[in-house]
Amino acid sequence: MSRTTRRQFLSQSASVATTIFAAPWIIPSSAFGSNERIVTGHIGVGGQGNSNLGAFLKLASPAAVCDVDKSHLAKTVARVEKETQKTCEAAGDYRKLLDRRDIDAIVISTPDHWHALTTIHACQAGKDVYCEKPLSLTILEGRKMVEAARKHERIVQTGSQQRSEACFRQACELVRNGRIGKLERVMVGLPNSNFEGPTVPDSDPPAELNYDMWLGPAPRRPYNKNRVHYKFRFFWDYSGGQMTNFGAHHIDIAQWGLGMDNSGPVATEGTAKFHPEKWYEVTQACRVTHTYANGVILVVGQGENDCPGGVTFVGSEGSIFVDRGKINSTPEDIVKQPMTSSDERLYVSTDHHQNFLDCLKSRKLPICDVEIGHRAATICHLGNIALRLGRRIQWNPATERIVGDDEAAKWVSRPYRAPWALG
Repeated sequence: MSRTTRRQFLSQSASVATTIFAAPWIIPSSAFGSNERIVTGHIGVGGQGNSNLGAFLKLASPAAVCDVDKSHLAKTVARVEKETQKTCEAAGDYRKLLDRRDIDAIVISTPDHWHALTTIHACQAGKDVYCEKPLSLTILEGRKMVEAARKHERIVQTGSQQRSEACFRQACELVRNGRIGKLERVMVGLPNSNFEGPTVPDSDPPAELNYDMWLGPAPRRPYNKNRVHYKFRFFWDYSGGQMTNFGAHHIDIAQWGLGMDNSGPVATEGTAKFHPEKWYEVTQACRVTHTYANGVILVVGQGENDCPGGVTFVGSEGSIFVDRGKINSTPEDIVKQPMTSSDERLYVSTDHHQNFLDCLKSRKLPICDVEIGHRAATICHLGNIALRLGRRIQWNPATERIVGDDEAAKWVSRPYRAPWALG
């Protein structure tokens, strides 16, 4: 019998994906040839995009890159061709990558306002997707992304890589197995806004940037260098500040420890401070309280002394603090306790990018599946909605609707600029 190639397997997988999602089917690596590496296309190759690219250069075969900034594009193509000794296609329109039949997976590292359309279109084109966090710009976008992944039977990994770090898994396992007693609250600390001001006047966009394509579905506004590239995250049209930046990471871990990956809070309220000279639009400091149906509260603080950067789980018999590369507890011996054979164990991944690639072959859901990423992003969005409106909102996590407040309910989505449409 001839050996099944990577491409043959991936093309056949769609016909059996419904069964596989119900009962994950693990395909041994021996079923693939030694040179059968996943072929990837990369949309958005700025700072985080090049970081993701570095991982996939080691694990897969990047074949094409897309960016609306020609300077980013030229540098990245040169990098790929130098490291792979192969030709790399450069594109200014992401749809060119989706048209390539040889590309198996798309890696999306664009500003947040482009995550939904690129992910949905990639799923429609039969591509699996690795999409950076926060998964979405709005709650409705996130749900549409989940629907596209399920309809087209695609693997979609959210780039919340803390799920693949051992200390975060350890903290969540200890919490879910009652090592700190009854869980009472979770404290999440966000960093301060790192926007570098002051404001600058609008101007013509630089020649290397396709500004209209950069805006995409976002409202048409004059170009301003303090609103694009890294600084996009400080303006509501494109992102949600540190709430959706670091909040997407830490709230994801809070959800994991709470056992709420498919749900969320029932009420959200908070207060915020904004930049006095309006250098940027998002919060300068804030405190948000999310209440779950079981009475547990999730407090998200920016510039709050009782919310250190990271995640703190507080229970009736102790607490656990976890952040990147560190974990400690009160009492100290909680984190030293070994897990037992009867304890609940959580999904194990030691490499977020490799987990995604493994799932392309097995068709097993990845450690931070699109539904998980959507639920974490939803909590970020709920926090920002409550802060911007200045009032408590009630949330139904089953129907994914804001209840009892018609004005607030409209904020789960935003209009798209023509010709773009969410569908």
